[in-house]
Amino acid sequence: MLLPINIYGDTVLRAVSQPVAEMTPELAELADNMLETMYHANGIGLAAPQIGRNIRLVVIDIPEDEEEESEPLTVVANGETVPMRSIMPLKFINPVLEPYGKQQLCSEGCLSVPKIHAQVARPERVKATLTLTNGSTLVLDCGGLLARCLQHECDHLDGFLFVDRVSSASKITLKKKLKRLAESH
Repeated sequence: MLLPINIYGDTVLRAVSQPVAEMTPELAELADNMLETMYHANGIGLAAPQIGRNIRLVVIDIPEDEEEESEPLTVVANGETVPMRSIMPLKFINPVLEPYGKQQLCSEGCLSVPKIHAQVARPERVKATLTLTNGSTLVLDCGGLLARCLQHECDHLDGFLFVDRVSSASKITLKKKLKRLAESH
């Protein structure tokens, strides 16, 4: 089932999300609906606040054609190097991220901030502990687009948007666009 995506200016996007106490069949179904919504909107990640739920639930699916290398990308999952594709899609609750490494500048966009992209600096790697919707725990160590996507989506859980993380000069450039976007929704 497709869900409406909240747009910049909606207060639900600025609230800190509550931890999920327990995984239920209803939450598993919500995660599946979030994936369907994300695919329909041509996204690679979606956090529950974006669909109006302030809970710590995220879905991510990075398609093979989004990978940056000619070789299939690998990640360290529970201590074992595996192809990134083998862990997709990710559906998880209550993530704990430990970003590390040098800051890397890259263009980001967001389904809740349509038609706006900006350069955002983030640490290049992440160690993430994720409770999957099937109840298992996945400990990832990754870089590249997956590390960036994890940081971007988990920011939503704390009420942050990528436009909060752009340079001061970019904030000035984006100010009018963001104001129009907030007013139009």
